[in-house]
Amino acid sequence: MRVIMKVSMPTPEGNAKVLGGTLDSTLSKIFADIKPEAVYFTAMDGKRTALVVLDLAEPSDMVRVAEPFFLGLNAGVEYFPAMVPADLQKAAPHFEKAVKEYGR
Repeated sequence: MRVIMKVSMPTPEGNAKVLGGTLDSTLSKIFADIKPEAVYFTAMDGKRTALVVLDLAEPSDMVRVAEPFFLGLNAGVEYFPAMVPADLQKAAPHFEKAVKEYGR
């Protein structure tokens, strides 16, 4: 299942990694291990944040990809299910059924 994982670092821990020169190497190692489809960096709610796009084979993979961020960066992690256009096209019968049963 494709997900967008939001990874937010508390500012003190992020600052320590930046000042210690280890932020890049820590992130590089994690991303090499989890092999995301894409990663985008931004600031959200005043924290250094990465939006990581992953295709997880099974629910237990959530532990495999989150723990390095918890342990290595003291980060918070949230998951959001996501679809690509092909997934949305496959959902067309579900839209039609919902319209028939619940549409006004």
